Amino acid sequence: MYVALSSIAAVCMAIIALIIRMKAAKKPATVKKIILPPLFMSTGALMFVLPVFRVTPAQVLEAISVGALFSIVLIKSSKFEVKNGDIYLQRSKAFVFILLGLLIFRIILKLILGQYIPFGETSGMFFLLAFGMIVPWRIAMYVKYRKLERELHIKA
Repeated sequence: MYVALSSIAAVCMAIIALIIRMKAAKKPATVKKIILPPLFMSTGALMFVLPVFRVTPAQVLEAISVGALFSIVLIKSSKFEVKNGDIYLQRSKAFVFILLGLLIFRIILKLILGQYIPFGETSGMFFLLAFGMIVPWRIAMYVKYRKLERELHIKA
């Protein structure tokens, strides 16, 4: 029951992320738009206050490592472009497929791990996996954005 509900929630979040990403591509990118999502997501770490969600140090390392590996795909698919002197995140057709692929992989992995690891620990691990994915991705986006911003200022 919990696995099904959490999988449905993950699908809903993925759909919301796609919609937000498509809308964001229509407006210029800013440092704030790049940095804020991981900061907002970090509040989810409060789940670890409850013992049911706590994970071992080995599980933390595993989850963050897998997230960092997944982030490589997102980093490669996120590119910026300059339009009318502003910096925009390029719309990528691959992003939709990448996000859906990661979601499907995540759900399958959760179903498999859910048989061996209690639900709370699995939830904690998948939060860490997602956080381990978004932080490197956003750091890479920030670096790319700043580099392009410096190039624009040099040309101006």
